[in-house]
Amino acid sequence: MGVSLLSSPAFPRIFIFSFITLYLIPELALAGITRHYKFDSIVTVNGQFPGPYIVAREGDHLLIKVVNHVQNNISLHCLNIHGIRQLQTRWADGPIYVTQCPIQTSQSYIYNFTIVGQRGTLLWHAHISWLRATICGPLIILPKRGVPYPFAKPYEEVPIIFEWWNVDPETVISQTLQIGGSPNVSDAYTINGLPGPLYNCSAKDTFKLKVKPGKTYLLRLINAAVNDELFFSIANHSLTVVEADAVYVKPFETNTLLIAPGQTTNAVLKTKPHNPNATFLMTARPYVTGLGIFDNSTVAGILEYESPLHSAASIRNLPLFKPSLPPLNDTSFATNFTNKLRSLASAQFPANVPQKVDRHFFFTIGLGTSPCQQNQTCQGPNGRMFAASINNVSFVQSTTALLQAHFFGQSNGVYTPDFPITPIFPFNYTNNPPNNTMVSNGTKLVVLPFNASVELILQDTSILGAESHPLHLHGFNFFVVGQGLGNFDPNKDPSKFNLVDPIERNTVGVPSGGWVAIRFRADNPVFEYYKNMCQKYYCCLNTGVWFMHCHLEIHTSWGLKMGWVVLDGKFPNQKLLPPLADLPKC
Repeated sequence: MGVSLLSSPAFPRIFIFSFITLYLIPELALAGITRHYKFDSIVTVNGQFPGPYIVAREGDHLLIKVVNHVQNNISLHCLNIHGIRQLQTRWADGPIYVTQCPIQTSQSYIYNFTIVGQRGTLLWHAHISWLRATICGPLIILPKRGVPYPFAKPYEEVPIIFEWWNVDPETVISQTLQIGGSPNVSDAYTINGLPGPLYNCSAKDTFKLKVKPGKTYLLRLINAAVNDELFFSIANHSLTVVEADAVYVKPFETNTLLIAPGQTTNAVLKTKPHNPNATFLMTARPYVTGLGIFDNSTVAGILEYESPLHSAASIRNLPLFKPSLPPLNDTSFATNFTNKLRSLASAQFPANVPQKVDRHFFFTIGLGTSPCQQNQTCQGPNGRMFAASINNVSFVQSTTALLQAHFFGQSNGVYTPDFPITPIFPFNYTNNPPNNTMVSNGTKLVVLPFNASVELILQDTSILGAESHPLHLHGFNFFVVGQGLGNFDPNKDPSKFNLVDPIERNTVGVPSGGWVAIRFRADNPVFEYYKNMCQKYYCCLNTGVWFMHCHLEIHTSWGLKMGWVVLDGKFPNQKLLPPLADLPKC
């Protein structure tokens, strides 16, 4: 018997919000139920770490009121971070000084959007500095009532969120930017807020997944770690991957998963047919490719089989099996795992890959340096400050929200529309680096005409060492049509692109010392059955300013980010609507 996340007592944290009111807006009947959530944010959300579950069905309308009770200004990047197609507002995306100004202390803001054509697991989190280290939680989107999964219905569904830190992350990044070097690493990783038995003095703080023999469990895995990609495995059990970033995939079996910050993966765990009289560790540890320091530790939870014959004391005496995870720098495993991800590409869940491309872009990404402040020596390479860039432009964060500047025609002095579409200084990107490691700085955006189809090549560089970069694009899902190691070859590599069933996602790992090719359309179209409603409410398409950045927070802090401006179309439902009255002010 499957468990409903909307009603199961096994998930009490779903209903820990200050209030939930469920009602149907008649004119949005096609959009399902309207669900009200209220978050009172005091470093954590509603006093919980990880934060509360947001649970809804495809088609539901969500109103999430965020009240800021802490000294830090907070921008809760509410849900579009993972590709929610916003029918009523483009102003609910959340990245600070891109979509909106921060929610000031004692102020509130209502994130207002509809979930269209998506189902699966996503992540909500704060989108200002490093506050997402503690302000984050799962967004669980169930299929419409009566619509089955494209796989066997699980007996239970279990969200598992990886996150970390034992000190104030704002202090860590503030000190890091002052000295120009690498940040201190985390104290531990956690599973659902618990570090587990492999750390000193934390055996009692262990996540335990209690299962029954012969059942299937849907694990909703979320990597909310600030700076680490993670391997995950359960001893003596295999997992079947069925969804990534809220998009169903062709199922495949694996003993180990790789999941980057911001990414989500749904995997089916089938338990053994009979009680094995043993317990099993489920562990996660980092996949590391850069040259900097990192948290070389392992978080563990325990998989226990329920049995009336076993007391708590006897369970502790059962054999405990440990999984074998890949080496920390196993790029071969990472490449093989990501190559297995394919869209379902079925009649019900098509892969609408743009076959024709209007705009081609080639972006190099990686680390570099910036000058230290006058009369100061920094702890980066050659006494300089670490920096990060795209096409050698390290993004300078504005103090004016870019979307508001764009909408009100006030972009002069805020940003310039001249982001370079190819590298300004080509070089051998993955071999011997250039002598000059300095980056340029600016608040530059790319301007796209409405409905343009885009192909973007993301190329890693070895200027300060090759490294994997999980790149996230706000507002859109994209198709990963190709990837490889070394330098992208425009004459040979496009012929190998998968334009039939490539994985569709919102965050992609650019391979260490390699490249990845993505395609998307600059309108984020909704499905045909929403067209009439969308035209009525002028809410169809994702024009406006959209953020793209590395989901390793240290790289974003160093400037590995940029923005896209999608211009309005000709018709009323192809234009950006004005913000609501409660949009936070700068």
